[in-house]
Amino acid sequence: MQLGKLEKIDDLRKIWPHEALDFTPWLADEENLALLCDAVGIDMTVDETESSVGSFNVDILATETDTGRKIVIENQLEDTNHDHLGKTITYAAGKNANIVIWIVKWAREEHRLAVEWLNSHTDDDIGFFLLEIELWSINQSAPAVKFNVVERPNDWAKEIKKADCTMNETKKLKLEYWTAFNDYAFGNANYAKIFNKRKPSTDHWYTVSLGSSEYHMSFLMNTQKNILAVEFAISNNKELFRQLYEKKDGIEAAAGIKLDWRELPDRKMSRILHETKVDFSDKDKWNEQFAWIMEYSVKMAKAFKKYL
Repeated sequence: MQLGKLEKIDDLRKIWPHEALDFTPWLADEENLALLCDAVGIDMTVDETESSVGSFNVDILATETDTGRKIVIENQLEDTNHDHLGKTITYAAGKNANIVIWIVKWAREEHRLAVEWLNSHTDDDIGFFLLEIELWSINQSAPAVKFNVVERPNDWAKEIKKADCTMNETKKLKLEYWTAFNDYAFGNANYAKIFNKRKPSTDHWYTVSLGSSEYHMSFLMNTQKNILAVEFAISNNKELFRQLYEKKDGIEAAAGIKLDWRELPDRKMSRILHETKVDFSDKDKWNEQFAWIMEYSVKMAKAFKKYL
């Protein structure tokens, strides 16, 4: 077997000559943003590029899909410097952001330590990521992007390990369930092309992006009633719900199922669900439940996207 030679492309500007005109639009594309989401373990959607903060512009303003927390992304296709470090803090303050992602060609040690210090001395709800971006090719192939996380918020990657004596049995079950779901669902390459994996949590929901901050999909486990659901959720847009409801017959025909349409006029979010009865306590049945989620999440996503 003949193997190819892996080569690093040192000059990032051969691919993206200008940060604002070339790299930012590239990263804001849903398919490319998914690479960043996987690297930091956050599912996000882009709200705006070159978003103004006084006389400055945030490269990308985004929203964490499942929490609504604001994210600012600062791009720098050079080595880190004091100017961009200051900008990230200014942008976070100006946009009241909870998460800051600073993408650079190379992180100087003094700036890595600065980001580490910020994560150690800010509130638990604030997090700073420092990432290096690399380009690689094999035998002069098209370049491939690789994000390397240099610094991340304290204990950000440890949430999955928190199933200790301070966590009740229900939360432990949810964390174990979503961890097993990740292993099962995203081991399927075709499914991973449709949805982005997110980090498991102790929540009763698991949210995936559909490329917009106005709507998303959630997988829901009701442990009290033993009900599993796939949900198309619309955030604070009743008009969009009504427009889709007018196409109800076509959407349900495309998905091949009847859906539960809940406008919820007194709440910000509207919900469209498909449910099934399960037994969460029977772990031998979990793979069947995961397969059910995968089947109907794909069917619903494809059905709704025809009308969005």
